[in-house]
Amino acid sequence: MKAFLDYIPGSSLLHRLNPLSKFVISIAVCAACFISSSLITLCALIAADLLLAALGHILPFALRLLRGLISFSVFLFVLQVLFIRTGSPVFYLFPGFPVTTDGLMTAARLVLRLTGSMLPLAVMISLTRLNDLSGVLTWYLHVPYKYAFMLTTAIRFIPVFASEMEYIMEAQTSRGIEFDTKNVFKKIKLIMPLCIPLLITSVGKSDTTAVSAELRGFERRTRSSMSVVCPVKAGDIAALILSAVLVAAAAIL
Repeated sequence: MKAFLDYIPGSSLLHRLNPLSKFVISIAVCAACFISSSLITLCALIAADLLLAALGHILPFALRLLRGLISFSVFLFVLQVLFIRTGSPVFYLFPGFPVTTDGLMTAARLVLRLTGSMLPLAVMISLTRLNDLSGVLTWYLHVPYKYAFMLTTAIRFIPVFASEMEYIMEAQTSRGIEFDTKNVFKKIKLIMPLCIPLLITSVGKSDTTAVSAELRGFERRTRSSMSVVCPVKAGDIAALILSAVLVAAAAIL
């Protein structure tokens, strides 16, 4: 079973695109989400994210991620509705505490923007080899190799840490800790102590990675050290044009 943000191999159109094109597409969708204030446009952008996932043959992964984002967004939605007091009252939770039109609209925009901006990044990372991403950042954008390596390593560690946390929680569950409680505050209280063993594991893995990189001549890696450079094809140019059109359409709509 693939971990979160692991590369999912395939031969789809999106898999064959240059990693830089995929990166630009995801950034364009994120920018369009923050530029647009229309709820309809934001919903259309989320639908476009799911369409991209379908083109990359990873729609089940995108739907699982969407469900997780919705669960997190409910909490943010409630906070916005409770704390924004401007606007006309729509209904009253209890006397003297109205839910306003501004609160509902702001909360809806926040949730849709969060969902629409997170999905494309996760989808594109899952369709891209991180070594190829660091290569194009160094070759085409002239990002120093150290910084490109730091970015891709941070992304690579996300599924590793998520897997480590799952192992720690399973070990605690076998000792009688009930993490399946529906009480959010109790669950947070149970999870917080697990940060200590996760931190210790993370430091150990980081040290191992640093030693491994040094043994492979990390300090001598430069732009000219790239052994494989992904070419720019017609599909990449079309994707870049589509990204520019998407941002412009979001600004207009």
